[in-house]
Amino acid sequence: MKTDMAADAGGIRDLGDATRLASELRLAVGRMTRRLRQAHAVGDVSLSEVSVLARLAADGPDSPTSLAEMERVRPQAMATTLAQLEQRGLVRRTPDAADGRRSIVAVTEDGRAMLAERRSESVQGLAAVLDTFSAEEREILGAAVPLLGRLAEQL
Repeated sequence: MKTDMAADAGGIRDLGDATRLASELRLAVGRMTRRLRQAHAVGDVSLSEVSVLARLAADGPDSPTSLAEMERVRPQAMATTLAQLEQRGLVRRTPDAADGRRSIVAVTEDGRAMLAERRSESVQGLAAVLDTFSAEEREILGAAVPLLGRLAEQL
């Protein structure tokens, strides 16, 4: 029986076991997320706010309820996130033409600009680190990106 192996600083470890792989992924992604969070100034837009902005920028205007479902947060948490984004002028709410009781949220031009700036800073930081990796290591990471995206969508 063949198992998948990966090299690390401690040698070779068996990653064929889904539980062990899940643990390794959780630790690595958690560390990367914490470090990306720490790279931004206090008072900056949070990762959850950036996620909502990115979703609105990519998919277009949507309702708070739908956004909460897609982001897998409670409607109350989404309401707080949207209120903070709206207060900063990064999103705007308009009445839903089909149902006046609902609102539709859209990213503003300021929101798009902030998102582009934030992405640029994060991307530049990641690119600087990736420049220290070998071409083979970068290729391996690149091949894993679609799988990581699929994993994130299925959680």
